[in-house]
Amino acid sequence: MLVTAAVLVLPGCTATATGAASAAPPTPGAPGIGDPYFPLDGNGGYDVARYLLDVTYAPDTDLLTGVAEVQARATQDLSAFNLDLSGLEVRSVTVDGEPATFTREGGELTVTPAAPIANDAEFATVVGYDGVPATIEDAFGVAGFFHTPDGALVIGQPDVAATWFPANDHPLDPAAFTFRITAPEGLEVLANGVLEGATTDGGLTTTTWRADAPMAPYLAGMAIGEFDVTASEQDGIRYWDALDPALGPAGQIAGASLARQPEVLAFLQGFFGPYPFDAAGGIVDELPELAFALENQTRPIYAQAFFTDAVSGDSVVVHELAHQWFGDSLPVAGWRDIWLNEGFATYAEWLWAEQEGRATVQQQFEIVTARPATNPFWTVPIGDPGPDRIFDEAVYVRGAMTLHALRLAVGDDAFFRILPEWAAQHAGRNVTTAEFVEHAERVSGQQLDDLFTTWLVTPEKPADL
Repeated sequence: MLVTAAVLVLPGCTATATGAASAAPPTPGAPGIGDPYFPLDGNGGYDVARYLLDVTYAPDTDLLTGVAEVQARATQDLSAFNLDLSGLEVRSVTVDGEPATFTREGGELTVTPAAPIANDAEFATVVGYDGVPATIEDAFGVAGFFHTPDGALVIGQPDVAATWFPANDHPLDPAAFTFRITAPEGLEVLANGVLEGATTDGGLTTTTWRADAPMAPYLAGMAIGEFDVTASEQDGIRYWDALDPALGPAGQIAGASLARQPEVLAFLQGFFGPYPFDAAGGIVDELPELAFALENQTRPIYAQAFFTDAVSGDSVVVHELAHQWFGDSLPVAGWRDIWLNEGFATYAEWLWAEQEGRATVQQQFEIVTARPATNPFWTVPIGDPGPDRIFDEAVYVRGAMTLHALRLAVGDDAFFRILPEWAAQHAGRNVTTAEFVEHAERVSGQQLDDLFTTWLVTPEKPADL
């Protein structure tokens, strides 16, 4: 079998001899979860079950004040453990109600509980913190915590969660979330999942959202500001859509595209199987510096720039809703496998364009194959693009081409069984390229090493194109 990605193992989970394990003293959890692309992302020694985030945001000062409860289970005997948190000031830390000591170094918050935590024990860490969250400006662009004229918007990948709450910030540790977000009365507040209610007191409104399906921390989004919010339900899915009234013509286009979400989900379910969540919707803020969209679980956030026309608007909605299966319900085990997110979502766009009568999937495939072999597009090994190229165009487009090459090789009957069975059998689990290759070979009954080697790890144009 072709192996293009190693399965990540949480540090601290290595099996040892029974006698040695029982005698060994507790040790600190690792300061990284094991992803070679981003060695300090995430942490070892525990699995998070739920985050309870109680945050207050003051738009006039940009100050965020938070109390985060991290409910977790130890995966080793822990003397100390880390949480990812960038920039914000930590005021207090308790573990199971007892004060804990803590230190900071870079984006790592190291917590030493009053007593060691036994392997497999459940424990709750409560962190009190505050500060002005920083917007991320790096090689990938501008992302993270945006301070908007009327509130805030949180959107980013791969490192956004740690800018506004302490987290095990890697897709390998998805968790449920409860958000209690307090902001000035009159502003709308949105997050992931289902709205549980809102209360107002003393000029402040606290809004509660609950997302019980585990999600990767970077998918936790927040929007505070003046929005026109529409709530609806169709086919058992509850939708919350939020449009900034300052969007102008882009708002009308965005509204029309978001109105097609039930139609889009019905279409995608025909290829990928049942929608994996009970809520959906989208957020569009008037924020010129935001240049991308993100598949925030159950509530994607979109840059206004996508809504210049109906085709562009509909396409990006299809892309982000396809991610609810591929990337959200099936998070990657490591960032090297991101083509499993972006290639699938781009292929969904191609399928949608065909049913809309614009171009068949084959025609879209052939448009890209017309690029000459000297084009740098062909030099990116999308099965292992490197940490600086995880958002390269090739990861998206060559990823979609890989799926179409698979379809041509195994035939439509097998291909359209591979997709929904992959989604169903791996729902709620972290996935790797190696697992997808094995799955495709098992369903199709074909040996596919050469195909995936050519399309995923060979940095040149396939010879047969």
